Amino acid sequence: MNPMATVVLLGTLDTKGAEYAYLRDQITQHSDCDVVIVDAGVLGEPQTTADISRHDVARAAGTTIDDLVAANDRGAAVAAMADGASKIVSDLFAAGRLQGILGLGGSGGTSLVTHAMQALPVGVPKLMVSTVASGDTRPYVGAVDITMMYSVVDIAGINRISARILGNAAAGIAGMATAYAVPLPDMGNKPLIGATMFGVTTPSVTKARELLEAKGYEVLVFHATGAGGQSMEALVSGGFLDGVLDITTTELADDLVGGVFSAGPDRMKATCQSGLPQVVSLGALDMVNFGPKDTVPGRFRDRNLYVHNPSVTLMRTTPEECAELGRRIGVRLSAATGPVALFIPRGGVSAIAVEGGVFHDPEADTALLQSLMENLGDNVDVHDLAYDINDPRFATAMADRMAELVSRESSSENKA
Repeated sequence: MNPMATVVLLGTLDTKGAEYAYLRDQITQHSDCDVVIVDAGVLGEPQTTADISRHDVARAAGTTIDDLVAANDRGAAVAAMADGASKIVSDLFAAGRLQGILGLGGSGGTSLVTHAMQALPVGVPKLMVSTVASGDTRPYVGAVDITMMYSVVDIAGINRISARILGNAAAGIAGMATAYAVPLPDMGNKPLIGATMFGVTTPSVTKARELLEAKGYEVLVFHATGAGGQSMEALVSGGFLDGVLDITTTELADDLVGGVFSAGPDRMKATCQSGLPQVVSLGALDMVNFGPKDTVPGRFRDRNLYVHNPSVTLMRTTPEECAELGRRIGVRLSAATGPVALFIPRGGVSAIAVEGGVFHDPEADTALLQSLMENLGDNVDVHDLAYDINDPRFATAMADRMAELVSRESSSENKA
């Protein structure tokens, strides 16, 4: 018999009580899941009964509902209740009383509920029904596996449209929670390696992944679209990974120039501070990413642009930008507390930066490498190879070095 799953419904019962009551009824009527309702509302009276009250949530945030009401600051109240809800759901998960979480709301409710969802580990089912799910969801999803579901109509009562959508959400989270409650089969205890990939570095990452898997490693590949780099480094900070194969550092270029795939100003820092072994390369530093060509900012229209597909336009980085990228990488790697190897692909940093490629630019490459070498510390093990980044020989060298570093660190820990 499968273990019982519990779904947590988190939201503001002063404004969405009827909708949360409907979700609870749908889950309990059509599944074997238990339901725990957590109220994060502040101003009005709850419209349905909560299992964990708004007073409990405020207390978890170190405040009271009366104090939040008296302050008359909606933004501060939402932030406080979001912090309290994060502690509540984390405690429920630790106690084995959360196998899935569901929320609904507009922009304010979505911000509150997803903040709490982000406190839960990757893999725990998280579903957010939201009026803003058809737009830019990155601020809400962050670096974890939150599923966003567009509500189509505003979440204001139960009608023939919202009833179906909320019913689907209830069925979805019940199914996910039920599946989550069943332990996964034993997948062994292989060392975990995080690797970064882009379309223009795929052959390299694929070859390296296959080689590492043949050596007994498990490789998690992250698409370097901003959220990918953040997700990988969140796993680093959470202690999930044993090594990082950072082949594709392109997110730094988007952060520097203003592209759409930035992972923020702290990209690479978590890994460097973690002490984990890392093998790093310069994948796709020849490009900054934008959306369709007509969305490229006007100040860049005269630059070297390449339409990668109808949704993505690439812009070649200049020598000045490459020099700054080299400096940033050099400084960050020099501060690494664990073993780090840097692999330089002299033949090109992406599939389109090789000789004859649309982004082949020796001057920019020289600026990148010169600045990089000027800022590297003695702690960095440099491998300067004649191959381009997607050459199988380059990928093999990186995979071999990654395996050596992880094996060496593992042996050191065992001896200690």
